[in-house]
Amino acid sequence: MNLEERRKLFLRVFRKAERKYGNRVKRLSAEGWNKPWQTLIATMLSAQSRDEVTIPVAEELFRKYPTLEELSGASQSDVLEAIRSINFNRTKARNITVTARLLKARHKGCVPDSMEVLLSLPGVGRKTANLVLSEVYGQETITIDTHCHRILNVLGIVKTRTPNQTETEMEKIAPRIYWKRINRLFVLWGKDCPGKDKKKLLSGLD
Repeated sequence: MNLEERRKLFLRVFRKAERKYGNRVKRLSAEGWNKPWQTLIATMLSAQSRDEVTIPVAEELFRKYPTLEELSGASQSDVLEAIRSINFNRTKARNITVTARLLKARHKGCVPDSMEVLLSLPGVGRKTANLVLSEVYGQETITIDTHCHRILNVLGIVKTRTPNQTETEMEKIAPRIYWKRINRLFVLWGKDCPGKDKKKLLSGLD
């Protein structure tokens, strides 16, 4: 398919996904936090972990450390104890404690509003940075997680090897007004329709 054909296919499936999932009441890990630093930390926790696991763990962590000041003063071992039930807990505990201290020391307690600076924080990749920029600052970004990457490749909208490559391709294919909504719709769709069967994916939107 050429670029125009891929764009038309994307728009067809996006509109179907929006009709099915646009009003779905289901919280994802980056959503619904009161403070920007909580959005950042919860999104860091969500890497390779299900939302159903991540959200309760993040809530427990924020009950234990209700302010960034308190979290920045926490030891790695204490943070690890609070997030022990999540995947890659040791790495995440280290990244969270260092990031909290960096936010306090270098950024006056604020979450950076640029991709470049967010990526300089330990444990923050493009998926996390894009979600934070979208959720916290309302920036038009395309967040590509494993569900989005899988679906877009199975349908032939892109032919890419990595989520970062998918993000770059989707910037050419998707109209900018849809960028912020792609992740939520495609994640909900992907949760309902695992696997790489094209017919099952498409029938999941019926």
